[in-house]
Amino acid sequence: MDIRIGVADHPRELTIELPEDTDRDDLKAAVDAALNGDSPTLWLTDVKGRDVGVASSRLAWVELGPSGSHPIGFS
Repeated sequence: MDIRIGVADHPRELTIELPEDTDRDDLKAAVDAALNGDSPTLWLTDVKGRDVGVASSRLAWVELGPSGSHPIGFS
């Protein structure tokens, strides 16, 4: 699953590939907590095991990609 994050005052978004077994409801709850200011940092772990943190105060928008496999070929 991919997640795209818009960061305030930054021209490009972050795109992070998350493991396919990531619980979508837990992820949405973490994003909600960050956007509501309940959590100071949104922490995510990508498919390579790297931890990525974004300050909640800098979040502009978040887009969750579909669960499942990635398409193969050109789009």
